[in-house]
Amino acid sequence: EADPSLQALESRQEEILKRLYELKSAVDGLSKMIQTPDADFDVTNIIQTEECSPLTATGADLDLMLGKDYGALKDIVINANPSLPPLSLFVLHSLLCERYKILSAVHTHSSVKSVPENLLKCFGEQTKKQPRHEYQLGFTLIWKDVPKPQMKFSIQTMCPIEGEGNIARFLFSLFGQKYNAVTSTLIDSWVDTAIFQLKEGSSKEKGAVLRSMNAALGKTAWLVGNELTVADIVAWCALQQTGSANAAPANVQKWMKSCENLAPFSSVMKLLK
Repeated sequence: EADPSLQALESRQEEILKRLYELKSAVDGLSKMIQTPDADFDVTNIIQTEECSPLTATGADLDLMLGKDYGALKDIVINANPSLPPLSLFVLHSLLCERYKILSAVHTHSSVKSVPENLLKCFGEQTKKQPRHEYQLGFTLIWKDVPKPQMKFSIQTMCPIEGEGNIARFLFSLFGQKYNAVTSTLIDSWVDTAIFQLKEGSSKEKGAVLRSMNAALGKTAWLVGNELTVADIVAWCALQQTGSANAAPANVQKWMKSCENLAPFSSVMKLLK
């Protein structure tokens, strides 16, 4: 039989360790704000929201994908220009909220004079607060005067990821889906095509992309295979921002309606009104 005094000592030690982990989590959060030069909160509008209710199966193991840091909340910090909001990140945020407990926040950097109200409330309204350590992932959006979206995950070890397409790939990887080499390449190709040709290309390039999309969607329900991927999310958002949606051919129109029937897409539609 275990010595009662020894058990009491072990119990006390576990309680002390738990408190230390909680303290470490809080300090890590403050440290990331201080160490991130992009996170200037001189002029700040803060809107936090709790996680959405899970609608699907539980998410993948974040510790396995992002590295284990027991007791510390993993933080994703994204800078984006309010003049060209990265719509795909809003869709992905909504999808992530269906699988994980997300601590979300929106800030306004001092380099931006004003941000439309709908963008300040792009993550919804907060209904209740929980202790920081009870969340699985921190998702902070900073409206800032930057040429393209930038994301930092690990402040100490990671260079910023730039570009909406690259950030979207990172966020979608957190769902834990595994693809073979051919499927992964097709998805990456469609993401690049959506960003560099559909969103930023000439009218001739946009027309060519719409024809390619129409052909692909004549064979499958989604751009790559029979399930939603990051390619669909980025392409749909690009069509919305370029105003090409109304001129899209039949298969593309049908695919767009399939996207809009999903809650994360319909929530983004409200931002476009």
